[in-house]
Amino acid sequence: MIALLFRRLTQLWKITPALTLAGFFLIMPYLAAEDGQASYYRAPKSYSTTRDPDVPKYATQASKSGWSTLKEADWLDLGLDYRFRYEYRDDDLRRSEVGLDDPLLHRTRAYLGVREVLDPFRFAVEMQDSRRYNSHYPRDNRDVNEFEIIRLYAELYFENALGKDALGNDRPVSLRYGIHNFEFLDRRLIGNNQWRNTANTFQGFHGTLGQERNDWQLDLLAVQPLNRLKYDWDRPVEQQWMYAAIGHWRRWSDIITLEPYYLALSQSAHDDVQERLVHSPGLRGYGVMGKTGFDYDFNLVYQFGRNGSQDVQAYAGTAEVGYSFKHSWQPRFSLFYGYASGDEDPNDNEDNRFERFFGFGRPWSANDYIVYENISTPKLRLELTPSKKVRMDLGYSFYWLASDTDRFSAANLRDRQGQSGSMIGHEFDGRIRWQVTPKVEAILGYAHFTAGDFTRGQGRPQDTDFAYLEISLKAF
Repeated sequence: MIALLFRRLTQLWKITPALTLAGFFLIMPYLAAEDGQASYYRAPKSYSTTRDPDVPKYATQASKSGWSTLKEADWLDLGLDYRFRYEYRDDDLRRSEVGLDDPLLHRTRAYLGVREVLDPFRFAVEMQDSRRYNSHYPRDNRDVNEFEIIRLYAELYFENALGKDALGNDRPVSLRYGIHNFEFLDRRLIGNNQWRNTANTFQGFHGTLGQERNDWQLDLLAVQPLNRLKYDWDRPVEQQWMYAAIGHWRRWSDIITLEPYYLALSQSAHDDVQERLVHSPGLRGYGVMGKTGFDYDFNLVYQFGRNGSQDVQAYAGTAEVGYSFKHSWQPRFSLFYGYASGDEDPNDNEDNRFERFFGFGRPWSANDYIVYENISTPKLRLELTPSKKVRMDLGYSFYWLASDTDRFSAANLRDRQGQSGSMIGHEFDGRIRWQVTPKVEAILGYAHFTAGDFTRGQGRPQDTDFAYLEISLKAF
């Protein structure tokens, strides 16, 4: 049947390519089914954009844990994970007091999730303990958040509430309430920040129509970000809410996956905080260009709303094109460009600074100097996989302020007159990841940052060095 349809489309191409293309998209899901593929989902090839899964990577089914008493417990997910990182930072750009710092970072996580056995009721809980020692600087909530709940939700899960897709996968409906630790899109707007020693967490509702295996899916959020309190239980940020509708269209995922979305950040006026409402419609798309070896990823977003007495008008976008060579080391070379607007005039009635929401900062800078606001940055990167256990990547990045009158957030620097220029600097970074055993991973990394005119003009170091050794252990 499928072969006959394909021959008919081939004949039709000679008459009208447009109708042929439409026909191809219509039969694509059936072609996938005949080839035995059970999912529409395709992971992006772009650098550091693959989301952390719903059940964290360090967790597994209890039946696969090796404990004989749990060999029948397919309904239970368990995880225990410990990460140690030694950092060597010489003249950290973010510190007003320059010098050498070599902190020791410890992070311990534990996860338990129950599914299926009590359907439609499910729940999950995850704990994290984040600590820092041997640093010369005061402890902050980037590194310290002791003994904290980062996930605790109850869920109603209806497995086939919306029927099945063309590949036979159930279309479930899920409604969760509680504390969440999740990631969406390319992680630059909503991420749990795996690199940082502490996690982004939220409290509220998360509803889902469909699942990752389906040809379409919709995530709906109404949540409050939690304020990371170093030694107390985290609490919601006062009177602040994030709303989101994030779509996933995977019917053509062998060519492109489309993720249209709408985000909104609402902040009520209180104390010294002014009322603020930012609307952010956007579109992300990624995929591969047939068998050419090329892949791509783009994300475009526009923002409007009010910030006190100012109108919000801001925009941002990222684009990456990669090429994978046919070689035993699986080399992939990529070109990336990212832009986020900054405030053009601090004295007018318009706020042009892009709202970065709660994204993952690490892909912007290996030193963790850059965030998704007031930035213009091209990047080059080479990724290599010498063996199944070893992965490597090298990168070079250039950073300019999108507006030379707005701030460089990470270093808390700003020249409102724009007399210091816009060149923040450029950075080289490299990393080696070694999967020592299925339960042990070691990472060695290095980054060198050279300051530009803007940064040097604000009295910061001319260059900085950052090296680290990270060891991760998981129990199951």
